[in-house]
Amino acid sequence: MALASQDPAADGTRDAAAPEAPAPDPGTAAAVAAAEAAGLAAGESVRIDSWIWAVRLVKTRSLGATACRGGHVHVNGERVKPAYSVRVGDEVRLRHEGRERVVIVKRLIRKRVGAPVAAQCYVDNSPPPPPREAVAPVGIRDRGTGRPTKRDRRELERLRGLGAPDAPGAPVVAPEPHGRRRPGR
Repeated sequence: MALASQDPAADGTRDAAAPEAPAPDPGTAAAVAAAEAAGLAAGESVRIDSWIWAVRLVKTRSLGATACRGGHVHVNGERVKPAYSVRVGDEVRLRHEGRERVVIVKRLIRKRVGAPVAAQCYVDNSPPPPPREAVAPVGIRDRGTGRPTKRDRRELERLRGLGAPDAPGAPVVAPEPHGRRRPGR
């Protein structure tokens, strides 16, 4: 009988409007606990290139450093270098692979962690990615149709916006001289 009194639903004291929190995955909970145990002490800082790599916004740390040097990483509206120290609450904007990511730093980590744990280290305020139909490649041929004819190739180039060299409005390129012949001989 003691078990029934410990269950809040049995005596009707549970608030019906309060939503239940979903039970976390045991593997994720263990990974979060390990990341927190290996986390930083108060007052420590993390380089921005290391942090964006650790939370899986870029694939490698060197890509993170290159993005910083190229001006693709902004913290609180300021363009930053790879050694910039990021703090909790900073807004990080990253342009990577044709998409802009906007995240707010929730937790500082120095080591790369799994994706579920990394997602808990920031709040993602990024705009949604473009729909797949909008970025579908133009002019893809079906497999097994063989080599394209000259007409097919010209149509594919026209669809891709490359234009044929003999098309009206195409830039005229002078031919390069061949060999070591001198003019007039």
